[in-house]
Amino acid sequence: MSMVTKLLICFASVLFTASVFATPVDTYEFKSTDNQQRALSLAHQLRCPQCQNQNLVDSNSPVAQDLRLEVYKMVDSGKSDPEIIDFMTSRYGDFVLYKPKLDSKTYVLWLGPAGLLVFGLLIGFIFVRRQRIQPAEAEALTPEQQAELDALLNKNKASK
Repeated sequence: MSMVTKLLICFASVLFTASVFATPVDTYEFKSTDNQQRALSLAHQLRCPQCQNQNLVDSNSPVAQDLRLEVYKMVDSGKSDPEIIDFMTSRYGDFVLYKPKLDSKTYVLWLGPAGLLVFGLLIGFIFVRRQRIQPAEAEALTPEQQAELDALLNKNKASK
């Protein structure tokens, strides 16, 4: 293989590799780079309603492509971030947010892990406390119990 052929192959490889990492944002013409950055930031914060764990930028589903385009258009039209997020949540519910708001519907989501932690610590505390109390109770034998125990031990020694 000649040097020119090897260089062409390397160039083609780099070119194809770069196209793999291209995002759909490249196909939309923003009015400014600030709008582009804001739109990308919003698209990273919003979850694709069709995909379980992908944001709008990472998802290739048709729904995500439509929502990305909608977010881009809203940003370019001058809508604020809260307006865009309110539009998306009114249309798709709180599921589209990676960080849902703290309200009456999401208390369990936000406070559940802390509640489970407190519950686990309480169970652990009770378990450890019972373990410490039981040996102390076993050492305190009444005189009648001690006499019965001694009799059983003596009987066992005599039978050997």
